Amino acid sequence: MATPSHAAPDGPGAQAIAVRLQLPRPGRFTLDVDLSLPGQGITAVFGPSGCGKTSLLRAMAGLERGAGRVAVPGDVWQDDARGVWRPPHERALGYVFQEPGLFTHLDVRGNLDYGLRRTPAARRRVPLEQAVELLGIGPLLARRTDALSGGERQRVAIARALAASPRVLFMDEPLAALDAERKAEVMPYLERLQRGLDIPVLYVSHAHDEVARLASHLVLLREGRVLASGPIAQLMARPDLPLAHGELAATLAEGVAEHHDAADRLATVRLPSGQALHLAAERALPPGTPVRLRVQARDVSIALAPPAASSVLNVLPARVVELREDRAGQVLVVLDAGGTPLLARITRRSARLLALAPGLAVHAQVKGVALLG
Repeated sequence: MATPSHAAPDGPGAQAIAVRLQLPRPGRFTLDVDLSLPGQGITAVFGPSGCGKTSLLRAMAGLERGAGRVAVPGDVWQDDARGVWRPPHERALGYVFQEPGLFTHLDVRGNLDYGLRRTPAARRRVPLEQAVELLGIGPLLARRTDALSGGERQRVAIARALAASPRVLFMDEPLAALDAERKAEVMPYLERLQRGLDIPVLYVSHAHDEVARLASHLVLLREGRVLASGPIAQLMARPDLPLAHGELAATLAEGVAEHHDAADRLATVRLPSGQALHLAAERALPPGTPVRLRVQARDVSIALAPPAASSVLNVLPARVVELREDRAGQVLVVLDAGGTPLLARITRRSARLLALAPGLAVHAQVKGVALLG
């Protein structure tokens, strides 16, 4: 059934993204999700290959016909109960794929103008100049797309999607086809999108480092079902979820840059609790700059008393929250360091000798801290 041209969202969560969809994947599983996602920032859709990440985006975009409801800030794209269905070209969305898909017969400006022409002037919310500035492609406008590097092509593809003033930007593993050097080139621009736009981004990835660096919200998928959905820092610290296990298990900490020791090339970051973390840093950040840190579980050890002398610079008072069996002979310990969650992977013997138990006051020795971005 045809839908009115401007179906309005309803209910108190109208500024969130509401998704309730079912989509059979014959011979594999049925995608079955019911989500309420933030109407701003980057939401990462994360999980192993073949778990339904791309299927979710394609169904939300109307490229595949799932059953249910899709509402985005300011609009309803699908509501089967009310007979609402917008075809893809009537959904105000931007879609960035693994491969940029630029028009090779047009220069960069011509590709951006194509995205701009998709949107009537009255509905344009992202000035083309803003997209060009955010993605740093001003010097490339007159160049042919076949003369661009992989990273440059992907930045142009993102700018073209933004030129259409989407209500939601879909990004389906946009860095997967790039080598490590090109990924490092593009990542800072994705972070600028997070800070410089109020358009929500759904970012599909199975790369742990991308998700930890970019996302504010996380959706974990497995075989078409939602394992968990919530703020990324909370989910990464949950020992019942797969993110907390394996070699890449880590937690995130938000803080502000406070000081940079040029002689020792050491930065000091102040956490919300007032505690400080020190980390190696080549460049100084202006004091007060918000930063995100990653602390891997394998880099955290536990002591019952602060060490008298140690090479470990970061020793934080903490409390044991939970212990959970990990791989053979090892225990995953969830710690609360003044409101900052930490994970520590230690041997079962160490946990027994220290008599670790929920509520016990300890000292977390953090051997390594990574600055994301």
